Amino acid sequence: MPFVLTRRSLLAAAASAPLVMALRPARAASDIVVHAGANFTPINIAVTPFAGDDAKIGDVTTNDFAHSIFLSPLNATTFPEAVTNPDLRPNLDAWKTINAQFVVTGRVSSAGGKVTAQFRLWDIASGTQAAGQQYTTDVANSRRVGHLIADAIFARVTGEKGFFDSRVVFVDETGSKEKRRKRLAVMDMDGANVKYLTEGDTLVVTPQFSPSAQQVAFMSFRDSEPHVTLLDLETGKREPIGNFPGMTFAPRFSPDGQRVIMSLSDGAATNLYTLDLHSQATARLTEDGAIDTSPSYSPDGQRIVFESDRGGTQQIYVMSASGGGAQRISFGEGRYSTPVWSPKGDLIAFTRQKGDLFAIGVMAPDGSGERIITEGYHNEGPSFA
Repeated sequence: MPFVLTRRSLLAAAASAPLVMALRPARAASDIVVHAGANFTPINIAVTPFAGDDAKIGDVTTNDFAHSIFLSPLNATTFPEAVTNPDLRPNLDAWKTINAQFVVTGRVSSAGGKVTAQFRLWDIASGTQAAGQQYTTDVANSRRVGHLIADAIFARVTGEKGFFDSRVVFVDETGSKEKRRKRLAVMDMDGANVKYLTEGDTLVVTPQFSPSAQQVAFMSFRDSEPHVTLLDLETGKREPIGNFPGMTFAPRFSPDGQRVIMSLSDGAATNLYTLDLHSQATARLTEDGAIDTSPSYSPDGQRIVFESDRGGTQQIYVMSASGGGAQRISFGEGRYSTPVWSPKGDLIAFTRQKGDLFAIGVMAPDGSGERIITEGYHNEGPSFA
C-alpha cells in the first residue's frame, strides 16, 4: 500500500510501504560500516533518469546525494545503458564497468492532481534488489518525494538515518547597513522552497525548530525588549513564551517538545528557566548570580549542557534536567560557549575563543576527548543536522 502524504504529514517524518516485489536485503544494516577518515571513499551510486511524467524527482535525489560525503552520485554521461523499464533488473555487470556500487531506477506517474513515484535500489555486489518504495502526494509536493527517496536509500546503504527530507530555519538579512531588514524564514535542506515567516518589522534571532518541526521558537525584539516567541507553522499563530519579567533569550526545546528551556535576565543575573508549553508552569533551574545561557538538552532529556561564567570565564557545564549538580566539563585554553548536544548523545559541540581566534570543536559529555574541527574568523554557534 503506498504512503500518502497529507498536509499534516508534510511536517512530520515519513514512512512508506515496500513495492510489491519482495525485498531481499543485500546485507544487514548492522553489517554496513561507514568510516569517515583520511582513507574514506564515498559509495558510488547511479541514479538513472526516472521514467514517466516527472523525471525531476530523480534529479532531486541525485542532488541530495551530491550534498553527502558518504554517497557519490555518478555522472549520467558515463551510464552504460539506458533503463527503459525500471521494473526490470538492470544489467548489473554493465554497471560494474563504471565502478557503480548501487543503481537506482524509478518511475513517476500523475493523475487527478496526485503524483505517485516509486524507486528500486539495486546492489551491484550481491546482484539483488536492496530496497524499494512507493510514495503518493499532491503534485505541488513532488519535490519532497525526491528527498524521501534519498532518505530511504541513504538509510539502506549507510545504516544511518537520512537527513535530506528536512528543513532549515534561518534569519534572512537584506537591505543596507542603515536599513537592515531581518526576516525569519524556512527552506528545504537543498535551499529550495524558501518561505518567509515574519515581515521584517522587528528584529528576530536564534530560531530553533521543535522536534516535530511544527513550531519555531526564536528571540524577538518586539516592544523594544527581547522575548522568546513561539510560532506555529501550521496556523501562523505567534505568541510570547511565558510572562517573564525581564529579557528571555536562547530558547531550546526539550526532546519530547513539551518544554522550552531559555535564559532569563533580570538585570542582576541570567538564569535558566523551563516552561511547560501545555500547563504554562515554569521552573527555575539555576540561581547563582552568574550568566547562565545557551542551554541544550541531552537526547534522552535527562541532562542539560549550558555555558556559564560562574567560575570567572565562559565555560561549559552539564547538570540534571531538573537543575542542580552542575559539573564543569571544559578545561582547555580560552572561553567556551554555545554548547549543543549531538542527536546520538555521544558528543557535545561548542565554540572556543582564544584571543581573536574562534574554533568549533566537540567533546564527550564528560569533557574527555576534546578536539577542534575547524578554526577561523567567527567560526561559532555549531549545530547538528
